[in-house]
Amino acid sequence: QAQTLREAADALLRELALTPRPSREEALAVAETLARAGWAWGPAVVGALRSVPVGNQFRSSGLDVWSRLVEWEDQAPVGEPLSRPIDPEAASERLKSLLGRAGLDEVREAQDTYARETSYAFQPREREGEPRMMLAEAGTGVGKTLGYLAPASVWAEANGPSVWISTYTRALQRQIERESAAIYPDALVRARKAVVRKGRENYLCLLNLQEQVNSAQLGNGDLVGLALAARWSRVSRDGDMTGGDYPAWLPTLFAVPPSAQASAANLVDRRGECIHAGCQHYRVCFIEKAVRASKRADLVIANHALVMTQAAFDGARAARGLKGDNETTAVKRVVFDEGHHLFDAADSAFSAALSGAEAAELRRWIRGPEGRGRRGRGLEARLLDILGDKESARAALSAVIQAATALPGEGWSGRIAPPDGQVNPIGPIENYLVAVIEQLRARSSERGTPEQGMQCAARPAVELVRERAGEAARALA
Repeated sequence: QAQTLREAADALLRELALTPRPSREEALAVAETLARAGWAWGPAVVGALRSVPVGNQFRSSGLDVWSRLVEWEDQAPVGEPLSRPIDPEAASERLKSLLGRAGLDEVREAQDTYARETSYAFQPREREGEPRMMLAEAGTGVGKTLGYLAPASVWAEANGPSVWISTYTRALQRQIERESAAIYPDALVRARKAVVRKGRENYLCLLNLQEQVNSAQLGNGDLVGLALAARWSRVSRDGDMTGGDYPAWLPTLFAVPPSAQASAANLVDRRGECIHAGCQHYRVCFIEKAVRASKRADLVIANHALVMTQAAFDGARAARGLKGDNETTAVKRVVFDEGHHLFDAADSAFSAALSGAEAAELRRWIRGPEGRGRRGRGLEARLLDILGDKESARAALSAVIQAATALPGEGWSGRIAPPDGQVNPIGPIENYLVAVIEQLRARSSERGTPEQGMQCAARPAVELVRERAGEAARALA
């Protein structure tokens, strides 16, 4: 095994030596940065990349990948789709074509009937406020996915973008994406016509990556893992870190704490902190690219939570008489697959959580890092250029930054639940969390597991919890 490992490493280094320019120069800049940081493979990788003459195009660390990503381009707005009716016979013929491309020549009667019947939902509406709605159910093995993709693709082809296909599970999203290959056999065409759209919490945030890289270069993070994540971003299809082409093993490859890992938890926009056009990476943002791709796609594959959130935004804008913006795309034609999960998805999409981690992250986002190596960006650094000389806005920002001191700071978890039991909470939120832990310990029959924790009924809350909750609410108001 040791000999095989050595041979594998030699083969990888030989392959690395064949890297073409300018990719070789970029890889060399990253490798030299990591070698200086003490990466064990650094000298070998640098030697392989320098085995042939190489230029010196990159004078930086090579980790600033955001400066080399392709920018998205503004395009003319997509007009309203047409209202051509869909003939059930056309849906049936499309189904036969899709089955043939998938290598399944036999058309099952139940699947053909399903495709014909579901074409009803794609007919033009007759009256305002009365959309075409259909509840369709079929047994296991009927082939529902291709059954509704057939009329959906016929409608999109005849009328313009787009039909949204909404699922509850990622597995079904991947299945639909695979089956879309029968509709668009050409990979380049499929990349434009069938787009997977996910929430912001799935895509790499380049601003977060920049902040993590800056911190790691000061010794406060996993520089090697972040460098590999940066290299991945250069070749990723869409920047999806949670279900796309990001290697799930990478964050845990090196012995660093979770808060310093090159993981989705640290590199995606999880809390609505995006500043959109105010961000220096806005023109190369993976999220913005996905939004714009979905506007022109025939089929948009998404999950229930995103579709319902999108629909809520659309309704709010319509109620205020506002036009659409660049952030969202009006959802007008939707196929809800796994529809029995809609209520659970709604609970997840429109709920809010108050936890120590959420509150501490909010403080970090507002005030910026408060420990060593304060090179991260707080709210002041993000908004300073936007606020300009407006004194009232600057005063409001200062008030927000000051108010954030009520939130848990660094080391909060060790203060509210130390191993020796001697709690030392600071501020109203930490005091509230200590009271919650006391109620859990008093009423939970089990100590719980690291995955599930302790659980107990919230009501009736003990007196201390009610008292501390009031103090926390006043601090957050």
